Amino acid sequence: MQASQASQQSSEAVHMLYHQPFQPVEPFNLSPFQVLNSNIRVDSNSPGAELSFQTTKKDQFFTLESLPPTAYVTHDSPSAVSISSNISPFSPPSSYVSDVHHNSSDNTYGSPLSSSSGVVDGNELRHVLRELESKLMDESEIDDSCSCSVNNAVIQQQPFSARSYQLLQMAHTMDLKQLLLACAETVSNADMYTSERLMNVLEQRVSVSGEPLERLSAYMLEGLRARLLSSGSIIYKKLKCKEPTGPELMSYMSVLYQICPYYKFAYMSANVIIGEAMENESRIHIIDFQIAQGSQWVSFIQALAHRPGGPPYLRVTGVDDSQSTTARGGGLHLVGQRLAKVAESCGVPFEFHGAAISGCEVQLENLRVRHGEALAVNFPYMLHHMPDESVNTMNHRDRLLRLVKSLSPKVVTLIEQESNTNTAPFFPRFCETLDYYTAMFESIDAARPRDDKQRISAEEHCVARDIVNIVACEGADRVERHELFGKWRLRLMMAGFVPCPLSFSVGNAIRDMLKEYSMNYRLGEKDGALYLGWKNRPLATCSAWR
Repeated sequence: MQASQASQQSSEAVHMLYHQPFQPVEPFNLSPFQVLNSNIRVDSNSPGAELSFQTTKKDQFFTLESLPPTAYVTHDSPSAVSISSNISPFSPPSSYVSDVHHNSSDNTYGSPLSSSSGVVDGNELRHVLRELESKLMDESEIDDSCSCSVNNAVIQQQPFSARSYQLLQMAHTMDLKQLLLACAETVSNADMYTSERLMNVLEQRVSVSGEPLERLSAYMLEGLRARLLSSGSIIYKKLKCKEPTGPELMSYMSVLYQICPYYKFAYMSANVIIGEAMENESRIHIIDFQIAQGSQWVSFIQALAHRPGGPPYLRVTGVDDSQSTTARGGGLHLVGQRLAKVAESCGVPFEFHGAAISGCEVQLENLRVRHGEALAVNFPYMLHHMPDESVNTMNHRDRLLRLVKSLSPKVVTLIEQESNTNTAPFFPRFCETLDYYTAMFESIDAARPRDDKQRISAEEHCVARDIVNIVACEGADRVERHELFGKWRLRLMMAGFVPCPLSFSVGNAIRDMLKEYSMNYRLGEKDGALYLGWKNRPLATCSAWR
């Protein structure tokens, strides 16, 4: 009887991580995806990151909890978002978030990145990109180290073909999706003449305050333009020092955190899995490979405090690269201080170790594994930033998995975007990106009005950069390299891992959380992984390994 009560109390403690009123969530079909056009079919059965910025205030710590979505910064703060970084729209929200710089009446058409209209706000990504591209055209020398998305030897004007003539004749009668795909086709074929003219037509059809496809097309158009100019990699390098400040980014990301469940999906599923795996352990060590602000572990510590017989000893190793430092307004020691205060208030014995390095640099000695501690490793929307064998002979993606396996962890949690953009050639990758982010933009659209300033800023600063990186960049400069769950499954098994079945508790916790969101979100399970999707499109997966 006592054992039964203790088990029940422990289970309740695990699910104190998050609590919300129940609402039924229908599972979705996990079959291969729809046809994107008459010639292309893209599979979508499987899997976003962290930004960098600069702050002048020392030891200033920003979190989603401390900076509500209404706390927007003033317009005189000079900044610009990077096209790419280590925080995608799905990366744990602890390192990012939206500044309002569009007037509610701003519903004019034209690419938000390519518009010729005057500068309305210094933070607008379109103006930064346009200025940089202008300067690039005037530069006499370009850094040879840049692995541009379209090789200069390839980007030569092709003879004007019958297909080009046909596309130009049909451009004004195509719907927006057809026009976008036609433009991508000409860019893929290095047909600059036709591409530029199709882009001119596209500019009149997109809007950051329009329908989801109009908004997405604005950013994909800019990616195409950067790719055509062979400037994607160069722009990425030049923008790395011009990203939003800590409070700006946190404000941007807090909007997405509130209106979309993708971050909470990562937090909650991993916490429940790790909590159940460590149920009877007295000494626990968690290695979080993207700890950001450490927000995920606040609720975990609070749950441990309610364990029957007293809380266990908890040690957390937080791995995070330098980009997150400016996002949160300070170094990893601030994360440790914050978590230590939470643990002290809950009576949980606690120790923190910060490893301020990128995943590519992690070695065994950085993780400080000790005998006698049950080890859990968390990969939240992080592994897709690791270059694999197609980018680097070191293959850091698989190297890191083998290193973690050598530590004999009790459980490993993997949360990734369900998308196929890693090794796919440009045009199929463009189609996949269009399909994936159309679903994502629709899900955002369901939560906020079309002309909502906060939503516009959040999309521009937290989503656009990833889209442009996928479309415009290649080689080492393309850091958004998602893989389907089937490929992650193969990688993990080749590294020696075996899948851990997910308990009903994991799915129930996510269903409870989804009740406060649109009924169009779907939850499904396949091949031992939990899938979160919008309507019939899977967008993220969670799985457990040992």
